[in-house]
Amino acid sequence: MPAHVIDSIFFKDLFGSEPMREVFDDLNLLQKWLDYEAALARAESSVGIVPPEAAAEITRAAQAASMDTDAIKRGVDKTVHPLVSVIWQLSELCQGEAGRYVHWGATTQDVMDTAIVLQVKESFPLFEKTLDDLMNAAAKLAREHRDTPMAGRTHGQQALPITFGFKVAVWLSEMKRHKVRLEACKERVLMGQFAGAAGTLASVTEKGIEINAGLCAELGLNVPEIGWHTARDGFAEFASVIAMICATMGKIAHEIIDLQKSEVAEAEEPFEMGKVGSSTMPQKRNPMICEAILTLARLTRRHATTAIDAMLHEHERDWSSFQMEWAYIPELCVMTHGAMVMTERVLSGLIVYPENMMRNLNATNGLLLAERVMLTLGGHIGRQHAHDIIYESAMASFEQRVPFADLLKQNPAVMEHLTAETIDSLLDPVQYTGLSGVFVDRVAGK
Repeated sequence: MPAHVIDSIFFKDLFGSEPMREVFDDLNLLQKWLDYEAALARAESSVGIVPPEAAAEITRAAQAASMDTDAIKRGVDKTVHPLVSVIWQLSELCQGEAGRYVHWGATTQDVMDTAIVLQVKESFPLFEKTLDDLMNAAAKLAREHRDTPMAGRTHGQQALPITFGFKVAVWLSEMKRHKVRLEACKERVLMGQFAGAAGTLASVTEKGIEINAGLCAELGLNVPEIGWHTARDGFAEFASVIAMICATMGKIAHEIIDLQKSEVAEAEEPFEMGKVGSSTMPQKRNPMICEAILTLARLTRRHATTAIDAMLHEHERDWSSFQMEWAYIPELCVMTHGAMVMTERVLSGLIVYPENMMRNLNATNGLLLAERVMLTLGGHIGRQHAHDIIYESAMASFEQRVPFADLLKQNPAVMEHLTAETIDSLLDPVQYTGLSGVFVDRVAGK
């Protein structure tokens, strides 16, 4: 039975996605180990170290479906070594003398490192496709609500009017930068490893450079300029980018949770009859999807720290750090992709309540437009002087719960320069959304 939420019979789709679980499935990992051994044999065959017929036989035998995984597990338990039982079994499955050439000149970490890289390589299309879906959903939402006014908030308090499309465009712009980061890190992350016991390729000195290049070409990976057994910056960069993507998903989810609060009620995650918010309170429409996304964002951010910690290696090999990647990389990828899939679902079906946004724009009796009145008055008497005058009226409006417009119209220092009609016009929130629509057009297109 599964013992982790990403594989749980009950919870796995709240903590991950099926396609990404398949990437990091044990049998897929085993196949990546075998792919390495087969590619190594072919590369070494091309330089005359392994007979061509042996390379062909190793390639034929290197199929996860042919391996006895129970025997591999017993071997791991007995040897306390992750790969040697795989090497033994692959050698035995090869016919003739081919088994003699399995794993020639390589060290276990060469195989393990490259296998993880191959899994990460498979993860990229999933991340990219889902990120594209997310950006399309966000762009559509931003364009639809380009001019839907709402209260912008800073420090948790109403600040100035914005549009909902502007808010979503900020999310979209962040996603676009993540796509650039994801593409840029491939060069440094998708790199093969063939360095030998201490990284010097002493076992195949004369042909080592050629074998390395051939192996990486076989696997579709970049060729490292030197072995990276103790240089884990590539994985650390990848983990940082993925954790940042998940953090963005968490930020969006958290924002929607706040907007869905009963007292705010400006937006709501997708709802359909049958979705239950509470086992005891029938009226509840809880943001359960967004809460699941926020959970994943909180769980995955620690993996960026783990990735940095895993860079701390001793000498030419340090398994106490290296093995950390076997745990954090699959979990980080599975959970982040799950968060992305759920966020796309939320954005595609988000319920927006413009009427409540308008209601909340007027909730502070006009105080939301204090800046606009101050700057207009400042044009007559100077900004700081105007700030002091408007501040007094604003604080009185807040504390006495009196409409801001009434106090402004009762203030001689204001009325000396502004008319009652001007004040009413200045306090219209729809007129003061700035360049919200322009920015939406820049980010999401028209």
